[in-house]
Amino acid sequence: MPNSLRIGLVLPDVLGTYGDDGNALVLRQRARMRGIRAEIERFCLNDEIAPDCDVYTIGGGEDSAQVIAAARLAASPGLQAAASAGRPIFAVCAGMQVLGRTFTAHGNIVEGIGLIDATTTAMGTRAIGEVASLPTRAGATAELTEPLTGFENHMGGTVIGPDAHALGTVKNGVGNTTGAAVEGVVQGSVIATYMHGPALARNPQLADLLLSRALDVRLEELEPLELTLIDRLRMERLR
Repeated sequence: MPNSLRIGLVLPDVLGTYGDDGNALVLRQRARMRGIRAEIERFCLNDEIAPDCDVYTIGGGEDSAQVIAAARLAASPGLQAAASAGRPIFAVCAGMQVLGRTFTAHGNIVEGIGLIDATTTAMGTRAIGEVASLPTRAGATAELTEPLTGFENHMGGTVIGPDAHALGTVKNGVGNTTGAAVEGVVQGSVIATYMHGPALARNPQLADLLLSRALDVRLEELEPLELTLIDRLRMERLR
């Protein structure tokens, strides 16, 4: 197993509204607790995005931030190169929408960067509150077995195309869009979701799945972490 890990935090100065930077912190801490040297490399708006980090995270933001992020990612295609190389990418909310084919911002249709087969348009009402789902175990998430939990807060309704799969089947909350009963998107090395929380703090198995893919080992090969307080808080959220 590799003894070092580079975590790419993508556009934290633009898509960092809802505390989703915490996902990179969770990955770093869970790696370090296993004796792996882990560091976060921040790629801000004026930086070129390196294509060779071991894992990437990208968070949420408002319409204006999305438009800026989409333009920057198109101009600095390191994330696209990373996806082509199979490097794991975890995207949340606006980050998920930007990785899709198109999204709506300020009433206009905006081109995403096309890493996932998904389109996002405005819903009639905001989805806000706890969301829980059961993993579909599609594609890169085949090893997931535990329920997923987070806090959704979005007006965008995301529809998945035939090249992508849902991350979870909704048991509580709205998920991607009203009436669809699915949450998140999985395609290739990309795992995307509307779950805030941060999502990887609330879903440690999902965090470890991303670590295992970044380290090129099976999930079961990672040393288990006994974190009783985290387990207790997670069960409270699921209830």
